[in-house]
Amino acid sequence: MEELLLNSEQLIHEVSLDFKRYLFAQINWENRLIGIKGARGTGKTTLLLQRLKESQLPISQKAYFSLDDIYFSGNRLTDTVKTFYQQGGKLLVLDEVHKYPTWSQEIKNLYDRYRDLEIIFTGSSIIDIAKQEGDLSRRALMYELKGLSYREYLTYTYGLDLPSIELEKPLFEKESIRSNFPTDFKPLRYFQEYLKQGYYPYQSEDKLGYYQRIKQQTRLIVEYDMAELKGFDIRHAKKMLQLLFVVAQQVPFKPNINKLAEKTGIHRNSINNYLYFLEEARLLSLLQSSGNSTAILQKPEKIFLENTNLLYALSEESPAIGTVRELFFNNQVGVNHTISYPKAGDFLVDSKYVFEIGGKNKDAKQVSAIENSWLVKDDLEYPVGKSIPLWLFGFLY
Repeated sequence: MEELLLNSEQLIHEVSLDFKRYLFAQINWENRLIGIKGARGTGKTTLLLQRLKESQLPISQKAYFSLDDIYFSGNRLTDTVKTFYQQGGKLLVLDEVHKYPTWSQEIKNLYDRYRDLEIIFTGSSIIDIAKQEGDLSRRALMYELKGLSYREYLTYTYGLDLPSIELEKPLFEKESIRSNFPTDFKPLRYFQEYLKQGYYPYQSEDKLGYYQRIKQQTRLIVEYDMAELKGFDIRHAKKMLQLLFVVAQQVPFKPNINKLAEKTGIHRNSINNYLYFLEEARLLSLLQSSGNSTAILQKPEKIFLENTNLLYALSEESPAIGTVRELFFNNQVGVNHTISYPKAGDFLVDSKYVFEIGGKNKDAKQVSAIENSWLVKDDLEYPVGKSIPLWLFGFLY
């Protein structure tokens, strides 16, 4: 255990506080049990190390343990935490909990046993705490960390400290939008760069190998992380990757179940389950028709990849600009809002706002008769009439 604590101390010392993800300010750190899930590469570990570093507790009273450490292949978590607590531990971060078979039951036991110990844990986006043993859902405050927004990318990469905006601001207060930004701010300057290589924080480490890393990450998610999903047979991982590849060449994809089954070799009765699994893993996003219940699995109206960087990495050819526009909107707005497929237009947000996505020549005829409808264009710097710049939706978080 001494080596675990030494490693923890070093990691806390080395982490930078210069840039914090949007979720850092949203988390209620006063809660005694906090869970953070998210896809690989979104920055969960860094966020938690920052929390430890910011804590005013002495270094001996706080620690970071990764449950995929070889130490835990021969040592129980409950025994390790008992020793940490007896030595004065007050704040504990447990990373990659889904790599430890009995994590939910043991964390529940620790929570009940040590009333003055704060526990923060992270896991893959696929974990469903409500289905775990130990009934953690009543005890833990859960959050999900998404990839970088366009706003965060500008801060992280170029040091531009810019505010986030509420969705209603560009819709109903567009005259005041410019006051949110410096007079010399060029909103489109880095937008294409973000769409191609700005979603995952590790983009700054190796731009040349960025797409290869995304592909490797995708394979790891399908072949290892998805084994945690109830009902997913890991023997079907190859077919799952093939399904993802087929969708990547055609998104936004209006699915034909029979054709998908034919191309992938997956039985047509299983296609919807597979699509759902890929959405749970944050590799796909399924757009359902407005008014439909999501309680049961059904054929989605459209299928998107989860983010534009994933699209560029998996596409054999340069993706169509229309696809990129819709995918960006779906990805950024979907973090804090519900999105469905309307009868007219491209997206219905929060069951009340309709958006039609396009370029500079797009007109409003498809949604002109709909109240609370707007055009979203990717060649605008600031709102004009009923047209809103696409990039602004990258400032919602």
